[in-house]
Amino acid sequence: MADTPKRTTSGIDIQETYRPDDLSGFDYAAQLNDSGSYPYTRGIYPGMYRQRLWTMRQYAGYATAEESNKRYRYLLEQGQTGLSVAFDLPTQIGLDSDHALAEGEVGKVGVAIDSVEDMASLFHEIPLDKVSTSMTINATAGVLLAMYMAVGERQGVGADKLSGTVQNDILKEYIARGTYIYPPGPSLRLITDIFEFCSRHVPKWNTISISGYHIREAGSTAVQEVAFTLADGIAYVQAAIDKGLDVDAFAPRLSFFFNAHNDLFEEVAKFRAARRLWARIMRDRFKAKDPKSLLLRFHTQTAGSTLTAQQPNVNVVRVTIQALAAVLGGTQSLHTNSMDEALALPTEASARLALRSQQVIGYESGATSTADPLGGSYYVERLTSEIENGAADYIRRIDDMGGALRAIEAGFIQKEIQDAAYAYQKAVEAGQQVIVGVNRFQMQEEERFDILRIDPAIEKNQKQRLAELRRGRDNNTVRLAREAIAQAARGRDNLMPLILDAVRKQATIGEISDTLRDVFGLYQETVML
Repeated sequence: MADTPKRTTSGIDIQETYRPDDLSGFDYAAQLNDSGSYPYTRGIYPGMYRQRLWTMRQYAGYATAEESNKRYRYLLEQGQTGLSVAFDLPTQIGLDSDHALAEGEVGKVGVAIDSVEDMASLFHEIPLDKVSTSMTINATAGVLLAMYMAVGERQGVGADKLSGTVQNDILKEYIARGTYIYPPGPSLRLITDIFEFCSRHVPKWNTISISGYHIREAGSTAVQEVAFTLADGIAYVQAAIDKGLDVDAFAPRLSFFFNAHNDLFEEVAKFRAARRLWARIMRDRFKAKDPKSLLLRFHTQTAGSTLTAQQPNVNVVRVTIQALAAVLGGTQSLHTNSMDEALALPTEASARLALRSQQVIGYESGATSTADPLGGSYYVERLTSEIENGAADYIRRIDDMGGALRAIEAGFIQKEIQDAAYAYQKAVEAGQQVIVGVNRFQMQEEERFDILRIDPAIEKNQKQRLAELRRGRDNNTVRLAREAIAQAARGRDNLMPLILDAVRKQATIGEISDTLRDVFGLYQETVML
């Protein structure tokens, strides 16, 4: 009987054996080269992890700022080397904790941040000049960055000493995630205002983390993840150039955020292909001259969508494989999901175990001893080129539509992801795609887990604190600061200095967002069937 055809999760056919003729015409200098050399297929730095391991940046945040601060300090004590902040849904969409639409959501999927006072509590006794902080925030990125800067000022840490990242990627919110506020035009303006402001005042800050993670979580293939992420990147670079910024003034601080899925070799090839394709885009399309502008620096998070509520302990194995793929693919920072995240927010013990998986890979596995250890593999090099070619073809199609924004408005990207997700789910239900513990190797009795539960009293306490803030501050100065933001929003001035001024005066995230809503309006999604 003939063997069943083997394919990657992106549907790329896999041969039984790969040989030199599968790389016919392969040019080492043009397609591979040494790590730290164009086109950076093998990594953006010479030697890669021989000099320094990736930043171990566990994603955390829940309940109040004080509770999250305890978790951060605990993880730092356990050897974590960078912070990654999860915000609750009201914070993500610019609602204060006492807003009617925030009811039941305060502190649930992340930490509740209403004002600079909450931000100060979040980073209590954490020196901002000694730690790098990533904030997963998009529509309200400018406000949270301003709060972070204001806390730095209170600590005596100048903006030029702050290092970290705001995700600040609104296009993928329209594509796959949904935590947008304003229409695309004003949203892109806010993003490029951050580019401009940080290039002048916060030079160590990564002003955007262009995210394929949520695109993959929505059901895309690896090829689509690369294509749609880089297409969004092209749109941001072009928007900044159209604003009058020099490409080499902001491009070195661009960063990316990718998913690490289960197909080990496809994932490694995906990261390598993305790096090579971006270097060519920046050099050839945008004529960037600074070598740092060509570097695709990226954070990786293991795939939350692959975690199962059935047999949760097995998730430790999945996460380890995914983390290894990120390391073999040359990531700059990494978050490993906890085994219980299909059930609830991670407990302290499960978060520690997830961090330990990174540490074992980094210090025990030998995967870090040489740069790009899979480089030269006939299979990996062929797969890298196939992913690059597939992604480049998608980008050409998106260019023909007028760019990523037009492709989003037409529903093209969303439809491609929907179709891929549907095909994958059909394969799972047919048993063609095996999910251990779900459609094969099931157990009759599932293990019981202690899970983290958020105390409902947290929402009441957060509302009380917000009320006390409003009673104790100078509300007239807040009103004037909001009026200044509104006036600038109607014009063309950079909004970041005014947002920073309002935050210093204790304006809340909801108040600043409402001010901008009044000027910019709200985005209404077009449903594509």
